Amino acid sequence: MTARTAALRQALALALGAAVSLGLARFSYALLLGPMRADLGWSYFTAGAMNTGNAAGYLLGALLMPRCLARFGPRATALAGGLGTALLLALHGTVASDAALMALRLASGAASAATFVSGGLLAARLGSQGAPPALGGGLVLGLYYGGTGLGIIVSAGLVPLFLDVGASHGWQPAWLALGAAALGMTALMAWGTAADAGPAARGGSAAPVPWRRLGWALAGYFCFGLGYIGYMTFIVTLLREQRLGEAAITGFYVLLGLGVLASSWLWAGVLQRWRGGQALALLNALLALATALPVLSAHAVAVYGSGALFGAVFLSVVASTTALVRHNLAAAAWPRGITGFTTVFAAGQIVGPSLVGLIADGPGGLARGLGLSAALLALGAVLAWRQRALG
Repeated sequence: MTARTAALRQALALALGAAVSLGLARFSYALLLGPMRADLGWSYFTAGAMNTGNAAGYLLGALLMPRCLARFGPRATALAGGLGTALLLALHGTVASDAALMALRLASGAASAATFVSGGLLAARLGSQGAPPALGGGLVLGLYYGGTGLGIIVSAGLVPLFLDVGASHGWQPAWLALGAAALGMTALMAWGTAADAGPAARGGSAAPVPWRRLGWALAGYFCFGLGYIGYMTFIVTLLREQRLGEAAITGFYVLLGLGVLASSWLWAGVLQRWRGGQALALLNALLALATALPVLSAHAVAVYGSGALFGAVFLSVVASTTALVRHNLAAAAWPRGITGFTTVFAAGQIVGPSLVGLIADGPGGLARGLGLSAALLALGAVLAWRQRALG
């Protein structure tokens, strides 16, 4: 096996970790929210709170990652997170109480963070050290983040096959199928990745981060966390309320996933060229447009245009903050800078689903709730535009 083939196999295997941790563990919920809400008698607030619990678990898991990585190493942590996520997803299909489902959403968020954060570290290492020139760091990271799109596409294919809308708790078999898919992907990730060198070495001091000078970008990123998660939680339910057929909804979600697969290559030049908050502002503005389209019109062009645009943009917002840190801070400050942006983002996505659900329970319903998401994303664009390069 050539060095390029070995590196490509590892990059694709790591992408399966992103597919499990975000595509299956978080974004599949949008496809199941409507049937679960109808079966369990949830309000929109309760339905949103379930994803709030998942986001809170993700933040908890992310905060624990430095200690886990130092003790066990990234590969072991990623695989343990994948196995835990698979088990927890399957357990969603065995319970029906709100308390048990909330506990599982919280725990699956923490387990998925272990896989996503550790997988990202392994992808960064592969891109900077292990990949041959023909498979550089940009392609490796693009493949890794693109794995989320693969998970979205797999969810779109699996859930309708195992969903029995007419049966009591007919959503449970779909969760079991998602758990089985996550287990299979984790096994492939274990087979395709090389053993790492073990626990990360301690030592070294992090450089200080000028947080006040990054305030506009942090505020814009917080608005992104608030706004994007409302769309990813409720968009499928809105389309069902607009009487879009199940085949059309599946096509919409597949299109969104394909957009994610393409996104890393679409915006690479923008992220490299702009050193301030311009990229974050542009991407937030495009997400605001994508979120508003299905609220303003149920026409197929608006709906599918929304899915394609949203998928092609939203993970690149995460990449834009990484680029901002790399452009403006010393290398020793990168870990602290990225952690700070991650914490702000996580706080936004914890609040977002419950906030949108609360608004949707009032006059105007889901259309009004997603209108709020679009407004928050637009506000994030305005705030981020004020961020200037530090040097």
